[in-house]
Amino acid sequence: MDTSAPVRILTVCTGNICRSPVAERLLQAGLDQVVPGGFQVASAGTRALVGEPMQPISADIVRTFGGDPEGFAARQLTPKILRGVDLVLTMTSGHRGEVLQLDASLLKRTFTIREFARMLDVLDQRAAGADSQPAAVVSSRDPSSGDAGSRTHGSDAEGGLAANAALWRGLPARAAGVRHLSLPADASDNDIVDPYRRAPEVYREMEDQLAPAIVSILRHARLNFPAGGQ
Repeated sequence: MDTSAPVRILTVCTGNICRSPVAERLLQAGLDQVVPGGFQVASAGTRALVGEPMQPISADIVRTFGGDPEGFAARQLTPKILRGVDLVLTMTSGHRGEVLQLDASLLKRTFTIREFARMLDVLDQRAAGADSQPAAVVSSRDPSSGDAGSRTHGSDAEGGLAANAALWRGLPARAAGVRHLSLPADASDNDIVDPYRRAPEVYREMEDQLAPAIVSILRHARLNFPAGGQ
């Protein structure tokens, strides 16, 4: 595997027109700002309305938070789409089960998005408590290796992408290690409500559940981006 290849993230819901497209486009927009070229985010549905665009209210939510909903078309989740994915983020626990029915090898790389976000919050809180200066902001340059200014911008960028990819490909295992510290009060708190064919208020409920999870994931990416690639 090319260690500098983008980290591949897949978001999954049912129809692939309401929830997972919002997660896809907002994660991609945010991660592009933190690590340009470091992530490739896509989405699919377990019973997708194939070819359909994002629902209008979902598209409005994406625009509100700085993403681009244009050019989206729903697609059906398949084993081929799952092949090579580094992290699967589902909208409900039920979707997680359906992913694993298609590819059981993804057991340790598939989470609901709210569950995964809580795990990252625990990891970041632990890191902040253990060290007031996170490893992400410590320079990776070795003074003995010569003049740092002689390095090309391209090699620095490639090194940063490779280090970032390695960190994120190991992240599911680290996250699972703190699962017991991030359990919700109610199992339903792992899920994002489905607003399809429902009132605008339900879309707002979806937004209220999804936005904090996306923020936690983007914050983790920012706090842990290898300094050598900046």
